[in-house]
Amino acid sequence: MATPVIMPRQGQSVESCIITSWAKKVGDEVKEGDILFSYETDKSSFDEVAQVSGTMLAILYGEGDEVPCLENVCVIGNAGEDVSAFAKGGEAAPAAAAEAPKAEAAPAAEAPKAEAAATKAENTDGRVFVSPRAKLLAEKTGVDYTLATPTGPDGRIIERDIQTLLDKGVQAAPKAEAAPAAEAPKTEAAPAAPAAEYEDVKLSNVRKVIARSMHDSLANSAQLTLNTSFDATSIQKYRAGVKANAEAMGLQNITLNDIVVFAAAKTLVDFKDLNAHFLDDKIRLFKDVHMGIAVDTPRGLLVPTVFNANHLSLNDLAKESKAVINEAKEGHINPDKLAGASFTVTNLGSFGIETFTPVINPPQVAILGVCGIQTRVRAGKDGAVETYPAMTLSLTIDHRAVDGAPGAKFLKALATNLEHFEQLLAK
Repeated sequence: MATPVIMPRQGQSVESCIITSWAKKVGDEVKEGDILFSYETDKSSFDEVAQVSGTMLAILYGEGDEVPCLENVCVIGNAGEDVSAFAKGGEAAPAAAAEAPKAEAAPAAEAPKAEAAATKAENTDGRVFVSPRAKLLAEKTGVDYTLATPTGPDGRIIERDIQTLLDKGVQAAPKAEAAPAAEAPKTEAAPAAPAAEYEDVKLSNVRKVIARSMHDSLANSAQLTLNTSFDATSIQKYRAGVKANAEAMGLQNITLNDIVVFAAAKTLVDFKDLNAHFLDDKIRLFKDVHMGIAVDTPRGLLVPTVFNANHLSLNDLAKESKAVINEAKEGHINPDKLAGASFTVTNLGSFGIETFTPVINPPQVAILGVCGIQTRVRAGKDGAVETYPAMTLSLTIDHRAVDGAPGAKFLKALATNLEHFEQLLAK
């Protein structure tokens, strides 16, 4: 019996995924447990494993295609079985079309859209929902994406809908036509440089998402960065003590970043204006701290979330942080763990950075940057000069939601808690 394989939904916030590669082709033998294809969300990648054995009868999408979650991707069964019922959109498709994933995509996708290409794709309240890849293709080709008939989940326009417009010969809007003309001199100048002097690297999906998110953050908010420093003697002493006894006491390897994250979570409870989301006409204040931790991964910058961080002990916080950080670095983290943060901490201290301007992750209203430790001098007892380890904290706030004074008060309270860390642990 022919069995369809659907595109899994990796997280409640994911509506579609992109097929990155196929491990099988039509006609191949498939055994239960074999990898069928690889796919990715905006920030994570996964392998789909066969749940049944048989023959690969049809492949309904090709590499690079954006596929709505829960839609049929391929069909496994006995050689010679009819697979037309499993074609995209439930439309019958010639068996031969399955041999060429890319070629088959157009006929199947056009069927439900043939009524009118010029129909506006609007929600009942007038809003248009479009996936990032579909919007990018529309912008690149100059096509008005609102003319597309959506076939994605919940009336969402996806990449194949834009491609269908292009296949039908929909003309680009006048504004879009002007862009290539303005850029023509740059395009003509490029060949002047010998190819050996440069390398063009295609942007990954993660990098596109980061670029769009960071640009939108700076373009759509009023960001102000405040800097302060504190005496890191207390946290260095505490970490050294834990490190020396961690194995005997069954504790995690507590890092300085764990300590700062812990202190920030405890301090934020008293500064709800910073533990918030700015939602245009309202501000959502969170009762608990859902801490985002910025992580440098091979795929790019990711921000996994430790939920309810203010209720965790330092050891439990360190354990949960390491778990989500490792998942993010391995590239298989559930997308739901990359959302929902109410505040973010990002640490560049290991690179020797003395101060920087972290960019807010919308709709959050603040982000804390942790810098490296520097040796500084100060007046000690009896006027003597002494040295001490100083760590700088850089707090960026969205001035639309938070004024400078609350941000400065939070930084001062956080610095005090870190300078007297053992007292904070006792609370």
